[in-house]
Amino acid sequence: MTVLSLRSPLVGTVVAVKVALGDVIVAGSEIVVIESMKMEHPVLAETSCRISALFVAVGQSVGEGEVLAECVAESVSTNEVHAVVADPAKRADLEQLRSRQELLRDEFRSEAVAKRHAKGQRTARENVADLIDDGTFVEYGGFGVAAQRSRRSEEDLIVNTPADGLITGLAKINSKLFGTERTNCAVVAYDYTVLAGTQGFINHRKKDRIFEIAKRNMTPVVLFAEGGGGRPGDTDAPGVAGLDVMSFASFAQLSGLVPLVGIASGFCFAGNAALLGCCDVVIATENSNIGMAGPAMIEGGGLGVVKPTDIGPIATQIANGVVDVRVADEAEAVGVAKKYLSFFQGITTAFSRHGDDALRELVPEQRTRVYDVRAVINTLSDVDSVLELRPDFGVGIITAFARIEGRPVGIVANNPAHLGGAIDTPSADKMARFVQLCDAFDIPLISLCDTPGFMVGPQAEESAQVRHFSRLFVTAASATIPWITVVLRKGYGLGAQAMAGGSFHAKDMIISWPSGEFGGMGLEGAVRLGFKKELDATGTPEERDDLEKRLIDAAYIRGSALSMASHTEIDDVIDPADTRQRILALLSACPTPLPRTGKKRPMVDTW
Repeated sequence: MTVLSLRSPLVGTVVAVKVALGDVIVAGSEIVVIESMKMEHPVLAETSCRISALFVAVGQSVGEGEVLAECVAESVSTNEVHAVVADPAKRADLEQLRSRQELLRDEFRSEAVAKRHAKGQRTARENVADLIDDGTFVEYGGFGVAAQRSRRSEEDLIVNTPADGLITGLAKINSKLFGTERTNCAVVAYDYTVLAGTQGFINHRKKDRIFEIAKRNMTPVVLFAEGGGGRPGDTDAPGVAGLDVMSFASFAQLSGLVPLVGIASGFCFAGNAALLGCCDVVIATENSNIGMAGPAMIEGGGLGVVKPTDIGPIATQIANGVVDVRVADEAEAVGVAKKYLSFFQGITTAFSRHGDDALRELVPEQRTRVYDVRAVINTLSDVDSVLELRPDFGVGIITAFARIEGRPVGIVANNPAHLGGAIDTPSADKMARFVQLCDAFDIPLISLCDTPGFMVGPQAEESAQVRHFSRLFVTAASATIPWITVVLRKGYGLGAQAMAGGSFHAKDMIISWPSGEFGGMGLEGAVRLGFKKELDATGTPEERDDLEKRLIDAAYIRGSALSMASHTEIDDVIDPADTRQRILALLSACPTPLPRTGKKRPMVDTW
């Protein structure tokens, strides 16, 4: 028979004796509890045994190493056990935690969920779950409730204002494609089922917290913006107007540091719209209404009574350039957000490409025949890789992200189907902002040039195009990304120089397809202006027409792509089928950008 002595591990006072003589206990059971320096220290049985002696009682002081009890080691049958190890799964504090966690789940809020689904929308947590990679979400501030304890009970706030209407956290997106290191992302999702998605004191604090984490770790942010602005019902918030809140400034500071993706669905007004407008890309559903004020603020300002559906509908916001990508619903919006983020997450080997020969037939040999430049973009790019931004705004220039053999690129292209490819004020703004976006995150730029130049005329000047056009030059001059210009057809005047980054020799390479034609201005106008004296000296209208035709034909020969290349005003003329490989060859020759530790540009212009 083996007798075991149970000794005190420290000096203290016995506050509990958990066994009696003869008790059979299992290993890990508490024998005695000793208090020392206000902390309780349980003495546990090291093996299963029967208590054979007790030497202490409650209130007794003991010294370190003092024998508290003796027990005899023996096998233990279940029906004899008097003391057992506590089950951690049944702890009261864990039960309370699990109950609170349950209240955050959509399953607990069936009525609110049903209303969302009846409107054809998803809950905030459903959207977040669809966006992120499974099992990667780390939530911040989930137990927050509205700052209304002075007017509502704690139980009411816990049940009806979960997370204070804002879900924030970190997760991974697209990690199966790009690995775990590059795919960290912050997520901010307003929950319209909680106080109509308004911005409360607590959820402002949550935004400030997650924005600071995103800034520190340089993680992209995806924002689901649905709801209104400030919440007047938060009676516990200190201060008067809350205009010292840092959320908007903190979010704006992320511009140019990390990609910012905004998704709007349903009503997005006031503070929600202000955050949305800070994003690099705005994705909006068909049912979205986006505006800097909702109906209450409009009516309060004495501007009349309006319905929320009358404010900033999708048709308005896609045409005026507020929305970059129009989608059917939140599911499509999430898919576009993932695709957009992928361009900033690296090169992929999972791609398929179009045949090179197809590029030869896309620009008609007849120089006055229009063509679809989007077909050029899609054929040059990997299959299904193109994501066009702002397609219904500034339609004279197309801006898109794409991949060429898995490598992310930005593409700008003149649209010959609109004003013959002339650059007007909206298209200049659109391109200048896109150049900033590419440069901020080191995305190489491919410029597909086919322009007769800038738009001209008295009416055009009413749009302040002198300033807007010059924006293209100063923006391009500040960009340091690889910039390759491919002239598809027309390359005339200042507009062509703008498409090439300010000059045909300002950036990394300018090449032309054989269909390219060049001049300081339109060749017909150049002949009529430059040879006016000779044309006026002809004897008859027929002679004038004949001379003009011969001069124009000569000008086209002189302004042909091969002629330009012979004077080295452009770098090369290539077979269109070689375009993809020429681009890849140049990009491989450019140095790989070093990982950034801060901003390259102070911000990305919101417009």
